[in-house]
Amino acid sequence: MIPAAVYRIAPVVNVFSTIVMIFSLTMTAPLLVAYIYNDAALLTYNAAIVITFGCGALMRLFTMHQKRELQPRDGFLLVFLVWTILPAFATLPLMLYIDGLSFTDAYFETASGITTTGATTLTNLEQLPPSINFWRLELEWLGGMGLIVLAVAILPLLGVGGMQIYKAETPGPMKDTKLTPRITETAKGLWLIYAGITLANILAYRWAGMSWFDAVSHSFSTMSLGGFSTYDASFGFFDSPLIEGVAIVFMLIAGINFATHFLAWRERSPRPYRADPEAAMFVMVTLASCLMIAVYLWRQGVYPDFLTALRYASFNVVSIATTTGYANTDYNLWPAFAPLWMLFLCCFASSSGSTGGGIKMIRAQLLVRQGLREMLKLVHPRAQVPVKLGGGVVPNQIVFAVLAFMSIYGACVTVMTFLLLVTGVDFLTAFSAVIASINNTGPGLNLVGPATTYAVLTDFQTWVLTIAMLLGRLELFTLLVLFTPAFWRR
Repeated sequence: MIPAAVYRIAPVVNVFSTIVMIFSLTMTAPLLVAYIYNDAALLTYNAAIVITFGCGALMRLFTMHQKRELQPRDGFLLVFLVWTILPAFATLPLMLYIDGLSFTDAYFETASGITTTGATTLTNLEQLPPSINFWRLELEWLGGMGLIVLAVAILPLLGVGGMQIYKAETPGPMKDTKLTPRITETAKGLWLIYAGITLANILAYRWAGMSWFDAVSHSFSTMSLGGFSTYDASFGFFDSPLIEGVAIVFMLIAGINFATHFLAWRERSPRPYRADPEAAMFVMVTLASCLMIAVYLWRQGVYPDFLTALRYASFNVVSIATTTGYANTDYNLWPAFAPLWMLFLCCFASSSGSTGGGIKMIRAQLLVRQGLREMLKLVHPRAQVPVKLGGGVVPNQIVFAVLAFMSIYGACVTVMTFLLLVTGVDFLTAFSAVIASINNTGPGLNLVGPATTYAVLTDFQTWVLTIAMLLGRLELFTLLVLFTPAFWRR
């Protein structure tokens, strides 16, 4: 009789081996960049590709007799393996080229990329070979829509179904809605929209004044809402209102549910945007916050005139609210209200189904409506008051799931903040680092602000925040369910 753990793990590892081999092929892109620019990292990709592909092939060889149809809960295990093991393989180009880079910092960097967090431990980015910077930003682009969704489009060709994987990966509480009759077509449709808007972003950045390399690289991190840059100063390097304006537009686009973009494209109509209960609220809250922070900074005398305040407020507020993490100035130096409000926004502003992180706007809306329902029932105890969203009644099962999610979210933030505090970090650094990591935003405040990096942290502190990034990207339950005894029972 096959042990329960082997029965559960081996078939998933067999599928995962295919993803690892496919992932090795993504390293050919920075290899090509290294060849074009003849940079010093050229030889590192050959070794990285061979090692990654070889490990995938070995996993496939050892599990070839353990194949079976994946069950729904196997999707959670596969997602866990993808988001925790692939960053380890992704460290190979960094560690083979950068002398003295520890595995902890390298894994933090690549996990930050794949989870689209954008927090970095590297400095002197301008001095790195173009291919290394390209690899960092490519990781964000791949992680943006999710390597799993890409795998869903490919694995059925290899005889492996994808619905259970898609449900485990897709963010948001209403993940059962399919856009097309077949899950493979759904994944392909989402990727086509994602790639198409990325191409538009590349052309817009190039038109605004970026080089082709910077345009491609920053489009990867813009559309993934990742926030990596090829410069230490991020968008402050360009000092261009036009480039910042392009970034704002595409960050807002990427902050909207890509399923909505897909439906709008398929119907050739803006109607899906009007029907999306998150899109209007996301845009309204974000733009209203831009205006509020601009007025606040102007009144506080941070900037001499309103238009200058509006420029810096708009770019940084949109960047943090969408969990991108770009900066064109050190907003850590602003009066405390402004950066703290921005961190508050990153907790919930972006839409479910977008490439952003955090609680998501739809959960925030449901929480508000549930709170209003409870207050109304205090006045009318016998009233039947349904929670409505987007013109429909939300089942109590979803409302309860959102409440449970918020409880776990709050507990995770509290525990990890205390873990950092016990190591001697000040409260603002600890709290903002945890919030920025679990919401996949990137820069925090104080010691980990936009003008600094996470290299100031110890290995233990770095691993705490790495776990926070993974928890946030997998929306808590996908990761935590693996640690329940019920998951491992046959």
